[in-house]
Amino acid sequence: MKYIRGFARFWWDFIVGDDWRVAAGIAVALALTKLLTAHGTNAWWLLPTAVAVLLVATVWRGAGGSTTTTAEPASASETSGSTPASSGRATR
Repeated sequence: MKYIRGFARFWWDFIVGDDWRVAAGIAVALALTKLLTAHGTNAWWLLPTAVAVLLVATVWRGAGGSTTTTAEPASASETSGSTPASSGRATR
């Protein structure tokens, strides 16, 4: 029984991995493709589109969903170059 459980756990980790939403999205896309092709529709474009959308959504979630990634500009005192070490004073 231990080997069967290990085998099932391997496949769960391999297919689902870190994000169950991607596995569920691909399963839905596969089922929808099967349904569309069973009714005679040419649905070759559905899976690549689903993969691209899921990839973008995963990266967006991983990045925190922020729209700006630039840091605030440095203030004038930070860019003037006058630090305690360069002002001639000895620091301890």
